[in-house]
Amino acid sequence: MRAAVLQETGQDKLEVLDDIEPAGFGPGKVRVRIKATGLCHSDLSAMSGVLPQPAPFVPGHEGAGEVLEVGEGVTHLGQGDRVVVCWLPACNSCPACRRGQSHLCLTGFMNAGTPNFRRTTGGSEVFGFAGTGTFAEEVVLDAPCAVPIPDDVPFEIAALIGCGVTTGLGAAFNTARVEAGSSIAVIGCGGVGISVIQGARACGAAQIVAVDPVAGRREAALRFGATEAVAPGELADAKRRITADEGFDHVFEVVGRSATARTAYETTRRGGTLCVVGAGAMDDQLQFNMFELFFDEKRILPSLYGGGDVLRSYDRAVALWRAGRIDLEGLITHRVRLGEINEAIDQMRTGEALRTSISL
Repeated sequence: MRAAVLQETGQDKLEVLDDIEPAGFGPGKVRVRIKATGLCHSDLSAMSGVLPQPAPFVPGHEGAGEVLEVGEGVTHLGQGDRVVVCWLPACNSCPACRRGQSHLCLTGFMNAGTPNFRRTTGGSEVFGFAGTGTFAEEVVLDAPCAVPIPDDVPFEIAALIGCGVTTGLGAAFNTARVEAGSSIAVIGCGGVGISVIQGARACGAAQIVAVDPVAGRREAALRFGATEAVAPGELADAKRRITADEGFDHVFEVVGRSATARTAYETTRRGGTLCVVGAGAMDDQLQFNMFELFFDEKRILPSLYGGGDVLRSYDRAVALWRAGRIDLEGLITHRVRLGEINEAIDQMRTGEALRTSISL
């Protein structure tokens, strides 16, 4: 089959190979034919080395498809079932799961270091990003990574719900718990940032300021519910005008850099919430002094995968989409085939695309 492979960490381009096969099928596994996958900035971060991932690997973790085969012991799925790929499945038995924090379950990460592809010419092993690797026509997954989806949810929409939409909506609903009438700033308006904006709007936020250096993304943010969109250099003025310089009730950092996180902290009002959504590098340090932490009493809340039960978050996203409360079709600004993957990567890097849907 075909798959897009990054041979070495730090390379800019993927190589579309046709000698890849899924590996590791057996008890407790499922083999899935990927129908659509999204290109997420986390894929680019893994390619550049910002996020740790052994190479060579098949990027992609935001996918949906059809079950081709189920292994022994798998009872919740059958051949032909439509599924969304969950890159962070819950085991439901570890301490985090028993505490009701299933999004912090590490079971899925334990399998991320096991190759789930191999090359038919030479037999060398290839990893899948985050234990998945959806930039491939087929993939073998742990059964909990394949979550059934309703028949009325298109594969392209389901793929988005698999990561970006769930992450952004959950940051607003679960982590920050945005209140009706509150003021919001969202720094970074790619696919996840736009989902934060849609979540804040659904929560009833009164002012939603979108912050991004790319004009096209600022325009998109206004279409998805932002009340104002500004370049980074204009954020301080927006803070003065909208909050009388007090700061916003909630500021979401959706970039994953210490510099923007520091800006977000300074833009948050005393007693407000800084919600860190962006995935950053392990060597990028964010500094605070002990007095400001004590005196300003700002809450700093990281949000991993939306900060709540993933399966419930999937269901909520589907319900809001069906009700017309969130726009998911509009997120897909580019649709490409697998062979056009490098073009899609360039569009993502330049900010021309909020989300790219890749058909396989």
